[in-house]
Amino acid sequence: MSRTFLVPLLAGAAVVLLAACVRVNTHGERPVATRAGTTAPVRIATYNTSLNSDEPGGLLARLQGDDAGAQKVAAVLQQVRPDIVLLNEFDYVADGSAAELFQQRWLERAQPGGGEPLRYPYRYIAPVNTGVPSGLDLDDNGSVGGDGRDRGNDAWGYGLHPGQYGMLLLSRWPIDAATARSFQLLKWNAMPDARRPRHPDGRPFHSDAVWSQLRLSSKSHWDVQVHAPGGVIHVLASHPTPPAFDGPEKRNVARNHDEIRFWTEYLSPGTRDWMCDDAGRCGGLDADARFVILGDLNNDPVDGAGDHTAIVELLEHPRVLRMATPRSEGAIEAAEQDGGANAQHRGAAAHDTGSFGPRVGNLRLDYVLPSVGHALVGSGVFWPRSDAPHADIVDGTDHRLVWVDVTQ
Repeated sequence: MSRTFLVPLLAGAAVVLLAACVRVNTHGERPVATRAGTTAPVRIATYNTSLNSDEPGGLLARLQGDDAGAQKVAAVLQQVRPDIVLLNEFDYVADGSAAELFQQRWLERAQPGGGEPLRYPYRYIAPVNTGVPSGLDLDDNGSVGGDGRDRGNDAWGYGLHPGQYGMLLLSRWPIDAATARSFQLLKWNAMPDARRPRHPDGRPFHSDAVWSQLRLSSKSHWDVQVHAPGGVIHVLASHPTPPAFDGPEKRNVARNHDEIRFWTEYLSPGTRDWMCDDAGRCGGLDADARFVILGDLNNDPVDGAGDHTAIVELLEHPRVLRMATPRSEGAIEAAEQDGGANAQHRGAAAHDTGSFGPRVGNLRLDYVLPSVGHALVGSGVFWPRSDAPHADIVDGTDHRLVWVDVTQ
């Protein structure tokens, strides 16, 4: 496992806020005051950045060039200025050079439409399953590997090269790499009552030999401890496969469900002897640990193609903080203007976190879920209306940044 961390630097002025006031806004303004004796709020965010490439080394080439997507993503981060942020779809490069380049060339330079330069002294990267050849016929097309999509379908997680669609965790505060847990290698069949994909007639889609080797995580599941000023926060990060791009067996729907369900199991009491990380340590999260679940979970609680039961169960888990759902005015406007599938959606448009075209519509796919024990101060989705400042920087990716302010 490759990790890259920077030497800590002095941060700017402390961010503070009235602890008794809960705000839900749309633009991500930072709090300005805090009551004496309380801990300053922590801003935690998730952002699917679409900073990936179909070619090995392609992200480095993008970041070295004049890339409009990277510029807008950096500008959004400079506007919202999260203290801890998970970036999904940031290609994994083992030596950390892509993460370093994004930090130095984009975040530490003021971008058009962005704010002041932004620096994260600490980062965490680790391998993912996407694009890693399995040596198995995972899509049951009669061959192993091949070109393009055929090759991607037979990787442990869909991708055209190892590391595509990876994850990057950035933090203002120290990350404890020694205690980080990764579940990249966990077998899908190890999960009790795993949703094994089946043909419509009930036959298993995968042979027993293949099913016994399949990995649960399409990328990885991480538990990374961040030493924030108010205490340790376990960042629980993942990016489940989209519940689409499969066939009548619905293998990606089943995998998405169980990748999300992993966190429900991880938070629940019991020994969880089957839940063993890549270092061989088994079991879930300690009962008294504070956490935040971050990521593009690729499942809307109401709309879209996925099986919604897993995400609803996670949202309603007794250890997950009950709070107002992050929202934006831009999402409301976009749903009204885009039409298409949005007209049939039942969920609140204000809660959507991405725009996926008229056939799919806008959905809530990206989540920041703090644990009980945190106090909510504010939240939002960075999606301004088209006539508001900074509206021109949100389309660097089809997702929008979601943030939550909490005190510990």
